[in-house]
Amino acid sequence: MTRWPDWPIYGLDNDLLPAAEACLDRGQAFALATLVHVDGTSPRPLGSEMLVTSDGEAHGYVSGGCVEAAVAQEALACLLDGKPRFLDYGQGSEILDIQLTCGSRIHILVRAIHEPEWWIAQMREVRRTRRRRAILLDLSTGQMLAAHDTSTLDRYFIKHYTPSTRLVLVGSDPVTLATAQLADAMGIETILWRPNGPSEPPVGFRLQAYLSQSADEGIRSLSLDDSTALYCLTHDMELDIDILRQALASDAFCVGVLGSRSKQLLRRHMLSNVGLTDRQLDRLRSPAGLFIGASSPQEIALSILAEVVTCRSSAQKGVSSNHLERDRHAVA
Repeated sequence: MTRWPDWPIYGLDNDLLPAAEACLDRGQAFALATLVHVDGTSPRPLGSEMLVTSDGEAHGYVSGGCVEAAVAQEALACLLDGKPRFLDYGQGSEILDIQLTCGSRIHILVRAIHEPEWWIAQMREVRRTRRRRAILLDLSTGQMLAAHDTSTLDRYFIKHYTPSTRLVLVGSDPVTLATAQLADAMGIETILWRPNGPSEPPVGFRLQAYLSQSADEGIRSLSLDDSTALYCLTHDMELDIDILRQALASDAFCVGVLGSRSKQLLRRHMLSNVGLTDRQLDRLRSPAGLFIGASSPQEIALSILAEVVTCRSSAQKGVSSNHLERDRHAVA
């Protein structure tokens, strides 16, 4: 194993697919560690994963840094003998030399990925279709199965893979640009849309896409699914109404608009006049962003992205809570 890094840069890798694809291209073996049970609190949510390559390089993390080096060592051992490990750390664990500062107890399943093409294909399918996918993880063998392949769940952990968060920013002002920059730093897929704008995006920005179509053309080209948020930052009331009318009727988990509080009632009245229901209108985040006393473009961008994260967490609770008891039962 290469020397364990002084700084946990590996923990900044939220997306493990690029690392897995790189291993596949090189013909390099890798192992996955999955957090399958938490007794108490944990800095990482249930289902968090860490990928370890055969040369000891790590991507992602499963705790707060307390166990990652030990997990990586176990992953390398898995790659040598092909046998999975069910690791038990924290309060009550027999491993006394690794304790968690939070006082909790966690279980981590580590296994070599013997069919990397299959696992990578599942991840690519989530990305292509932008639909959630459940994988059954056998806690005794480490085998991974598509959820429909078995009806016996007692010995399985259900790992949910979800589409990445996508953010559509409509506008061109400094707040829009600051939000796009910060979203990129957070690993959020960002689409910048400037209706009837220049043909090229701003120089130096990393975007998933740039749109310059009109309001009608642009909205038709977008897939506003339940992992997508949209914010109108145009300072143009009529343009906002055109776009918000369709965004609020879509599956987007968060829809917001930049503007003063004094215009909220007028905007709501105009949206009601174009056919939106009270329930749809209540979804609108206006003014955009959580209140943090923001004034600069960067601070407003921070408030908007904090709101996106809050809304995403609330939207996902319905999914995770439906399966929480099944997940806990699977490792009981």
